[in-house]
Amino acid sequence: MLQRLWRSIKDVFKPALKTKKQVIDVLHNAQSAKLIQAESRQMMEGVLKVADLKVRDVMISVTRMDMIDIAASFEDILNQVIDIAHSRYPVYEEHKENIIGILLAKDLLKLQRSPNLNLRTLLRSVVMVPESKSLVELLKEFRVNRNHLAVVIDEFGRVAGLITIEDVLEEIVGDIEDEFDTDEEAGDIFALVDRTYRVAGKTSLKRIEQAFDIEDWDTQEMQSFETIGGLIAHEMGHVPVKGEIFVLKGLRFEVMHSTAGVVKWFKVRPSANRAKPAEGEMATLEKNSPPASS
Repeated sequence: MLQRLWRSIKDVFKPALKTKKQVIDVLHNAQSAKLIQAESRQMMEGVLKVADLKVRDVMISVTRMDMIDIAASFEDILNQVIDIAHSRYPVYEEHKENIIGILLAKDLLKLQRSPNLNLRTLLRSVVMVPESKSLVELLKEFRVNRNHLAVVIDEFGRVAGLITIEDVLEEIVGDIEDEFDTDEEAGDIFALVDRTYRVAGKTSLKRIEQAFDIEDWDTQEMQSFETIGGLIAHEMGHVPVKGEIFVLKGLRFEVMHSTAGVVKWFKVRPSANRAKPAEGEMATLEKNSPPASS
């Protein structure tokens, strides 16, 4: 059996490999020969892709960064952390170019317990990386220094964005489930403590109609879409990115999380002149509501 396996491996890797396309073809042949699984092939292709990428190719741009003002009150900071639901935040002083540290969401528990504690004492040091750094080098630094987030600077020393270890790993292994991911059975619309709603991008328009008491969509073109994420992307003319806002049918849709060119979650706030979601649907929303810390 081992001899047959060895002969199969030699047959698959027999050609001299000179280009990445040839390597990828070999990986596909290895999968077809059942020498590797599809997940292994995809991961190895991800490694090949990452070898050519720079930080600028993956980073979150500065316009989409969620940052905390050191001068903000504890209550404002806490509300921001709960609403956005990241685990780490760059903290700035006076202006957003002046990043003075990184705040871990869990460290806010120390402030809640000791209100007189200075927020500055909780800040972690900032790791700065140039946008031209390769992802391979960055991943190695993340591992060695045990950092999970770095602030990206351009060639003039200005803040260009940020990048996390998850951003790098997702280029290799695909989308990593995080605090916004739920099972199919968990639901697609959740009531939040601030009387807004977390809505999955894959939610059907029919479900949106029922939950928010919306009448028929205006045009036949709108009616041709199945999901709210697809409809909003079409109306905006591009795939929405985190932080972008679009108002539709009296509802304010803010992108909470997007990945692989698809919006995964919106934060929805009915406008002031809109009624609450339909009463019959409210009980379902509250029942599906996640804990405030999610």
